[in-house]
Amino acid sequence: MEGGMMDADALDREEDSRLAPEPMDRRDFLGLSACAAAASALGFGSLGILRLPKPGVLSSPSKKFRVTLPESLLPGQAFVPQGRPVAVYRDDGGVFAISLVCTHLGCVVKPTAEGFECPCHGSRFGPGGLVKRGPAPKALPWLSVKPVAGRSVIVDEGTAVPNGTKAAA
Repeated sequence: MEGGMMDADALDREEDSRLAPEPMDRRDFLGLSACAAAASALGFGSLGILRLPKPGVLSSPSKKFRVTLPESLLPGQAFVPQGRPVAVYRDDGGVFAISLVCTHLGCVVKPTAEGFECPCHGSRFGPGGLVKRGPAPKALPWLSVKPVAGRSVIVDEGTAVPNGTKAAA
């Protein structure tokens, strides 16, 4: 060794020392990669299974609900319970409910003095829910109403009744 320089043979011997790791061949690399992929798939699958007991959808409110009509409700005036797409009416013939879900695309219609109006596409309905102007294809459905004690009624959003069906007040 002259002047602190190593020759090429000395460098080769140092690289071939028994402490140096062996180079990984292609077969070993692919085997280790397959094991890592299987382990990660098993881990992510286990995380998915842990989420199963928790429902993925929110519960919806009951289709049947109680409505107490205010004493100040005039005959023919709509009463819309908070959070429900239903208009409840009281007149001389009894109590009835009309769905406020537009039959065109499902928007919630707004009660007006002339009936109902859809804010999405402009459909207009008469006071009984009949179509006055499209694009709605059919009338607003009337809903089942059952009287209970006092001024309260049970409205069933899931049950449509023929137009004009009223419950005794």
